[in-house]
Amino acid sequence: MDYFAKRIIPCLDVNHGRVVKGVNFVGLRDAGDPVEVARRYNEEGADEITFLDIGASHEGRDTIVDVVRKVAQEVFIPLTVGGGIRELGDIYSLLNVGCDKVSINSAAIKRPAFIEEGAKRFGSQCIVVAIDAKRVAENRWHIFTHGGRNDTGIDALEWAKEAYDRGAGELLVTSMDADGTKAGFDNILNKKIGQLVNIPVIASGGAGTMQHIEEAFTLGDADAALAASVFHFKEIDIMELKQYLLRHHIPVRM
Repeated sequence: MDYFAKRIIPCLDVNHGRVVKGVNFVGLRDAGDPVEVARRYNEEGADEITFLDIGASHEGRDTIVDVVRKVAQEVFIPLTVGGGIRELGDIYSLLNVGCDKVSINSAAIKRPAFIEEGAKRFGSQCIVVAIDAKRVAENRWHIFTHGGRNDTGIDALEWAKEAYDRGAGELLVTSMDADGTKAGFDNILNKKIGQLVNIPVIASGGAGTMQHIEEAFTLGDADAALAASVFHFKEIDIMELKQYLLRHHIPVRM
């Protein structure tokens, strides 16, 4: 899908209505009001914004719906929301207040038919399946849950293909090995998944430099790159990144 512009997606972790920053959900620090942070990314040239509801309990669900409603009124780029989405009613609530896509993970692993039901009801373009993968052998990855502690034994490549076959519109692939390392994405994993599916693959986990993001597109064949701390901490400016990518012949929206 090289003829499409590549997308740059900041990810915001939202807990009890605030953006937080931490490492592996430990040592969370308040990073501001989601509406303000999202507005800043909208102005800085992000192509989309992903919210992760890390509270993700049913108590938190109302909070994230309120947050999405406020953000959607202020921001004019697509919003994806993930975390704690377990049933069609959760998807409806979020789309109803202005979210464009939902990201589902553990609910899909527990009951893969949930992907089909969501795609049939709301359209594949609304359904992003998030895949948290960890390398278990050479060229072999398993799906992990519970922040990388629980090995489901499910082969990540097979699961990616199944999610695609069941109607997912995009795959958000996070390398648990690379996540937080700032040492680059798992481009081998992303490329292998991209060869199995005919939908966009979003690379996640490992962004530390502009070159890493360039490599996600050139070596990993990803359609989009998602990152959090490098954007939050202004280590990478989104417009400077896009200018860098254009100089390296990677099509992006300016």
